[in-house]
Amino acid sequence: MDLRSKKILITAGPTREPIDPVRYISNFSTGKMGIALAEACADRGGEVRLIKGPTQLQPRDSIKVVNVTTAAEMYDACAQYFGESDVIIFAAAVADYTPKHPANTKIKKKEDDFMLELIKTKDIAYELGKLKKPEQLTVGFALETDNELENAKGKLAKKNLDFIVLNSLQDPGAGFQHSTNKITIVDKSGNVVKFDLKSKTDVAGDILDYIQKLS
Repeated sequence: MDLRSKKILITAGPTREPIDPVRYISNFSTGKMGIALAEACADRGGEVRLIKGPTQLQPRDSIKVVNVTTAAEMYDACAQYFGESDVIIFAAAVADYTPKHPANTKIKKKEDDFMLELIKTKDIAYELGKLKKPEQLTVGFALETDNELENAKGKLAKKNLDFIVLNSLQDPGAGFQHSTNKITIVDKSGNVVKFDLKSKTDVAGDILDYIQKLS
């Protein structure tokens, strides 16, 4: 697929799920990988829209950014632009759970034990995968700590992805809070391609090369 003039939707960064006005559930994602992908797509002539969770990092000014905070906001933004997009890359680290009843005022420290009831958030890639059209290409990410390949293959099928990018926290220099990444690509035809540790900019190039190879 020639990315020139293609509409490309990318998610990046973490989400924040509020517990009360001063506390939230989140993760260590910085958004570096998603932003690197957005800039690499723009370099190849793509029309990029980046749905970005709360992170201090910013892409270059030419990239259209939709800033969101929660998983629900990210889902709504993705759903808005999914249908018009040619390529969709789900690179954000979206919270799997969110507090069922966020407090309107700061929760005071009282008891030794504190129970927080959580409910599942919408799985964005899964929900939008059900709406995917034959001409669209979708890519997901899987950050795993064990049974990496098996879990990635399960997500690939469940979410109707063309391929999934697997990171393992067992690999030094990969995953969150690094400028480097070490990935394995697993595609829907069963191919498994491993890459060396590289800068996230170079990793983004490898991912886009694979998109163009599949098209």
